[in-house]
Amino acid sequence: MADAHPLVRLETLALIAVGGFAGSNLRFFAMGALPDVPSIVLVNAVGSALLGFLVYEAEYAGHIGSRARLVFTTGFLSSLTTYSTFALQTALASNPLSLGGIVAANYGLGLLGVLAGRALARRVGTPHRADGETA
Repeated sequence: MADAHPLVRLETLALIAVGGFAGSNLRFFAMGALPDVPSIVLVNAVGSALLGFLVYEAEYAGHIGSRARLVFTTGFLSSLTTYSTFALQTALASNPLSLGGIVAANYGLGLLGVLAGRALARRVGTPHRADGETA
């Protein structure tokens, strides 16, 4: 996309901003609907699953265009998920069991989410070469 006309690049930045706005507001809604730690575990796990799907969909099917994938991955999902809140919650955990649970839930469910996204992407299409494009 480095050769794109400046207006096309500006449009892409605007779409990423819209995706970011939507993702951060969805996270804010989740934090209002659920207690803090479960809400962050949920958005991180769901975001990991969606990211896994989008990355592997590019490899297996390629139905989603690179600009749309960029908007969803860089815009929406990067604002939906949050490493900083996860790190803060871990640092503020009141006991070692809570600390371990927060870390295990975020990383474990995040990894399972990526694997589930990959499995879904495999069902969507057959493998093809995407020239290393992942996002």
